[in-house]
Amino acid sequence: MNPTESPIKKRRLSLGRSERSPPFALPNQHAHHGDDNFRPSSTGTARNTFGDGANFSTSATSRLAGQTVAPFLAKHIPTEYAHLGRPATKGNLAASNANTKYCYRHRPDMKCRRQADEPSMDQLQHELEDLSQSDQQAITHVWSLFSAAPAKHRNLMLQGILTQCCFPQLSYLACNIRELIRIDFLTALPTEISLKVLCYLDTTSLCKAAQVSQRWRTLADDDFVWHKMCEQHIDRKCTKCGWGLPLLERKRLRASKRELQLRATGRGMNEWSPNITPCPESLAERDRSTFAVAKAAPLSTDDGRRRSDRHLTVHKSVEDDSYFQPKCRPWKEVYKDRFKIGINWKHGRYSTKIFRGHSNGVMCLQFDDHILATGSYDATIKIWDLETCEEIRTLKGHESGIRCLQFDDTKLISGSIDRTIKVWNWHTGDCLSTYTGHTGGVIGLHFDSALLASGSIDKTVKIWNFEDKSTFLLRGHTDWVNAVRLDSASRTVVSASDDCTVKMWDLDTKQCIRTFEGHVGQVQQVLLMPAEFDFGTDEEDGSSSTASFQSQPAPIVTVADPPSHDSFGSGFGSNERQLPPRYMLTSALDSTIRLWETASGRCLHTYFGHLEGVWALAADTLRIVSGAEDRMVKVWDPKKGYERTFTGHAGPVTCIGLSDNKICTGSEDCEVRMYSF
Repeated sequence: MNPTESPIKKRRLSLGRSERSPPFALPNQHAHHGDDNFRPSSTGTARNTFGDGANFSTSATSRLAGQTVAPFLAKHIPTEYAHLGRPATKGNLAASNANTKYCYRHRPDMKCRRQADEPSMDQLQHELEDLSQSDQQAITHVWSLFSAAPAKHRNLMLQGILTQCCFPQLSYLACNIRELIRIDFLTALPTEISLKVLCYLDTTSLCKAAQVSQRWRTLADDDFVWHKMCEQHIDRKCTKCGWGLPLLERKRLRASKRELQLRATGRGMNEWSPNITPCPESLAERDRSTFAVAKAAPLSTDDGRRRSDRHLTVHKSVEDDSYFQPKCRPWKEVYKDRFKIGINWKHGRYSTKIFRGHSNGVMCLQFDDHILATGSYDATIKIWDLETCEEIRTLKGHESGIRCLQFDDTKLISGSIDRTIKVWNWHTGDCLSTYTGHTGGVIGLHFDSALLASGSIDKTVKIWNFEDKSTFLLRGHTDWVNAVRLDSASRTVVSASDDCTVKMWDLDTKQCIRTFEGHVGQVQQVLLMPAEFDFGTDEEDGSSSTASFQSQPAPIVTVADPPSHDSFGSGFGSNERQLPPRYMLTSALDSTIRLWETASGRCLHTYFGHLEGVWALAADTLRIVSGAEDRMVKVWDPKKGYERTFTGHAGPVTCIGLSDNKICTGSEDCEVRMYSF
């Protein structure tokens, strides 16, 4: 033994171990690398001293490779070193597959990772070439041992190396590992999981993700991701960010939802999903139904923008990959358009069109994607072209002022102070039929499917059935009935009256279910809110509003409680009968707007802001729009309250229409104003 060598700094590597023995014996003490001593044993260990200018001897290194490295490689990579170790049996091959699979960092298809490693590999090669042949061989053997080792052995080796590292080496590791452990997880993960991850991002983050790489852009622009985004925001307030976008054709949302879900789970065309991968005939039928004009509703919507969200597609055969090609406009484009409109609503950016032609006050209106219909005290109904603002035709036949109207694809129904209801073919201007039955002027009407409800100055609500020609009256109000709204799904109707109350009626029993009391002025308008509308608060309004139910006070429940069939009386005893809409909106000449819960009869919120009575009201799931005697039009957030005021009319605002990107208002100044966002 060399007396100058310190026993503490000795390192031994036993080459006489069995294959199951670990190749290295870790040291018990730590020493600086510059003074490490490597001493052989008497049984054939290789001796070398790591000092200034000291190198491995070639013979010792060869014996090291032959006795330790080669058996180790033969054990863990038998397919390449079978001639040096055990025979490569089928069992050995199967056992070695788990150790020879590529990890994420060394996958052959990871071109970006290989390109990132090329500079460091070149530098490593240059530094290695500066060493002597024996040192190169020794370092290569160490790398071979580590490369061939399974994961458990690698961890042991790294732990031993880390215990011998000084702070300079640890600092070097920390700087380099920071870059190496960055993983392109979206590329590494299966496509289905990557799409699921992206669905949790907001719009801004999703757009930034699309700028990372081509792979990320492909995933971030996928229809599955943006369909989820549209479903979360369009026609509703997002529960996460509170942001909502204008209405979209729900038929398309439902039709494509299942298809996108299957594609996101890796399923393509298959025999058991003909509706998901339809034949050309069924696709054509779907296109026809998609382009069909929706029937007009009292909560007016702009179907023109919905139509523009679709384009005809060329239907390919099942053999090609047309299933994975977008058959409709990409959902990202749909969201983009809706987002622009939403921003315009938020910041009040709009253009205005004015329709002039009536000789007296405009009392009612409705519009769709192409036309506008207005009724006036001049006893005429005018049909206008929305694009050119020109009058298409005038419907004449009523003898007095027209107070209410509603149209769909084929007909227009109007009610007048002359006590009649007329049905028109608005395409030609012909009056198809005239209905009489009220003893006073008809000032409110609404039709849904085959039913028509009308409210009159004679204090009654009359129900007309177009199929069996039957009619019946609902009596209970003590003053004029100004507005009515039908809900054919639940077989109910609500009515607003000058007696300061709103009543809900059961069409099957012909009885009043509940009376809503709270307004201190004549109630002019009533609206049933869409099923997607959610007020979502447990706070009470604090007002003295009550509702009567069979002469008993209604039970006070929180908004979170789901409505039950018992809340609407004996007529809803069967659980199969659909319940009425949960929320209802009213406006009155007491200058307020009230939101009600129909199941409990409780006023959830009162909106203050108008200086005089509120004559006109429209709403959707995102906003409320009102017009009043004070000549102002106000836009409200259902939860936050007042948002914006529009002025311009020289008289009281008497009627309002609302769509996803337009507001249309009529006034006693004989003008109709269209605000386009």
